Amino acid sequence: MFSISIQADDFEVGAEYKQLRSQCQGAGAIVQFTGLVRADAVEMGGACVQSLTLEHYPGMTEQAIEKIIIQAKSRWPMLACRVIHRVGELFAMDNIVLIIVAAEHRAAAFDASMFIMDYLKNDVPLWKKQTVGGQASWIEQKQSDKIRKKLWD
Repeated sequence: MFSISIQADDFEVGAEYKQLRSQCQGAGAIVQFTGLVRADAVEMGGACVQSLTLEHYPGMTEQAIEKIIIQAKSRWPMLACRVIHRVGELFAMDNIVLIIVAAEHRAAAFDASMFIMDYLKNDVPLWKKQTVGGQASWIEQKQSDKIRKKLWD
């Protein structure tokens, strides 16, 4: 089972885990990563974020994530993978992304999930705009994300 959802609605981490687990016989490990909207804006001097708005191109975003999952499958023996990414206006501590990977062994599950997240941060067409102190600004890609992706080459 490999599935991708781009959605405005929140997701229930426990329900997603339970569904993947029930469909994935033979798994010895399931790793899940949940990304949250941070409450502080490091780029803006630590002020509180009022909101984070994510925009995307429907269809293109899903294709980019599918390509990443295919790459991960070619490197690790994943049994299942579920990726959910939210779009629209989000607020501090809201769920933003969920990656769940099942594999026979923990190393494959951990590595595949980190690979997927590192590539997602770099290769998926998602644009983020944060509002801090009533001022909205687009967030540039971080150099640290680019460096993390290069570690997989």
